[in-house]
Amino acid sequence: MTGPQEERGIERRTTMKTLSIALLAVAISFFFINDSTAQGKKRKMPSQEEMMKRWQEAATPGEYHKAMEKFVGMWETSSKTWMGGPDAPPTESKGSCEMKWTMDGRFLQQDFKGEMMGLPFTGFGLTGYDNFKKKYTMFWIDNSGTAMYTGEGTFDGKVMTLWGKMDDPAAGEKDKKIRYVTTVVDNDKHVFQIFDISGSGDKKPVVEITYTRKKL
Repeated sequence: MTGPQEERGIERRTTMKTLSIALLAVAISFFFINDSTAQGKKRKMPSQEEMMKRWQEAATPGEYHKAMEKFVGMWETSSKTWMGGPDAPPTESKGSCEMKWTMDGRFLQQDFKGEMMGLPFTGFGLTGYDNFKKKYTMFWIDNSGTAMYTGEGTFDGKVMTLWGKMDDPAAGEKDKKIRYVTTVVDNDKHVFQIFDISGSGDKKPVVEITYTRKKL
C-alpha cells in the first residue's frame, strides 16, 4: 500500500519523465529542421504530437523486454574455452554472475566473476531490445582486454542469436565475424556460446558457458 505522499511522489516523477522526453523530442526536431534549412533542403517534418508518440514508443520497454525476465537471478557458471582450436581439449573454469534489470526495465545487466587461464576474470554486459530497430542488442566488456563487444539479432523465447565482430590480437586479425548464441534449456539453466565464423566456423564454439540458477 502507498500513502498519499508516496503517490504524489510517483506522480511527480512520472510527470518529470514525460516532460524530459517531450523536451528532448522538441530539441531534436529543432536540430533536424535547422540542419535541413542550412543545407537548403526542404524536409517535411511530422507534427510535435507525432514525434512525441514515436519517441515514447521507442523509449518504452514492452513484451520483447519481458521475454528476457527468465534470465534474471543469481547464477553459477561452468565455462569451456577452446584456446587451441575447436579440436583441442578445452580449458574449463567455474564462476558466478548476477543478472538484473537496469534503466527501469530497459536493459538486462550482467555482472560476471570467474577465471580465465588461471587468472581472475570479471565481465560486465548489457542486453536489451531496440524498439526502433526491432532487434535485440548486446554490449560486453571485461578485464581480459580493452575492446568493447557488441551484437544484434533475434530472440524467439528459446534461442537468442546475435551477430557481431571481434578482434583477435594474438592472430593480428580485426573485425572477425562472430555469432553469439544463448539457448534456454529451462527456467533454471541456459547455455551461452561464441562461434568464430571467420575462423573455426559455426559448427563448434570457441567459448561455451553453462548458467545454472543458484538454489536459495
